[in-house]
Amino acid sequence: MTSLPPSGHLAIGDHQLEYRMIGPSPAEAPTLVLLHEGLGSVGLWGDFPDRLAAATGAGVFVYSRAGYGASSPAQLPRKVDYMHREALDVLPRVLEAIGFRRGLLVGHSDGASIAAIYAGGVPDHRVRGVTLIAPHFVVEDISVQSIAEIKTAYETTELRTKLAKWHKDVDNAFRGWNDAWLDPAFRNWDITDHLAYIRVPVQIVQGADDQYGTLRQIEIAEAECYCPVETVILPSTGHAPHREATEATVKAVAEFANRLLQGHGEAGHGQAA
Repeated sequence: MTSLPPSGHLAIGDHQLEYRMIGPSPAEAPTLVLLHEGLGSVGLWGDFPDRLAAATGAGVFVYSRAGYGASSPAQLPRKVDYMHREALDVLPRVLEAIGFRRGLLVGHSDGASIAAIYAGGVPDHRVRGVTLIAPHFVVEDISVQSIAEIKTAYETTELRTKLAKWHKDVDNAFRGWNDAWLDPAFRNWDITDHLAYIRVPVQIVQGADDQYGTLRQIEIAEAECYCPVETVILPSTGHAPHREATEATVKAVAEFANRLLQGHGEAGHGQAA
């Protein structure tokens, strides 16, 4: 694809995936590809993509995976290896469809795990680095406890109504994520073996008060990765640093991206906010 409209849908396999493209096209500048969380979507990123584009001069591409946002529904139940499927089957086709040439993967939560699986499983010289916001490499007790609690909230509070603002088929979005994580077989989910194969710098941004994961995730990355690992721990911040500490997260991600892309003479003209 040589020209990408600012928004629309990509036909990927049997699905129509909603997307936004902010800033220059992949043919004109490096691209930051954002991968959303387990209940995320294009819209739930808020103005974070726009602020990243302004701070880097790079293009920022965001899309909703099948089952999320305005994308077509996913087939349920999701398999326990659904993040591997997204990373190794879907993401390569998305990058091809947008004409991705060089840039970074920036993932949050499930999206961070997908980015790590891709970076460790696909030899792609176009990816110059990965930013992992609140990543999961293994399943922790705190993760399962919080996900069980949000299931109760979904069934008994206004949470379903609030999420419906962001998802065309809110039950498909919620159940696809929640049921998979609460499947007893998911307790054995572990992607640490991919970390040793990542060959580009890794940045991890973690909230000190993350209710879905602990600093053990960072310790695992530091122990398993042979590539450089930079960590940013944000105080008084939970599982969504880009929403709870937006300015600090934009600054950290933009500085990391600008440094890596400048090393290849590809930096944009934005200033880190």
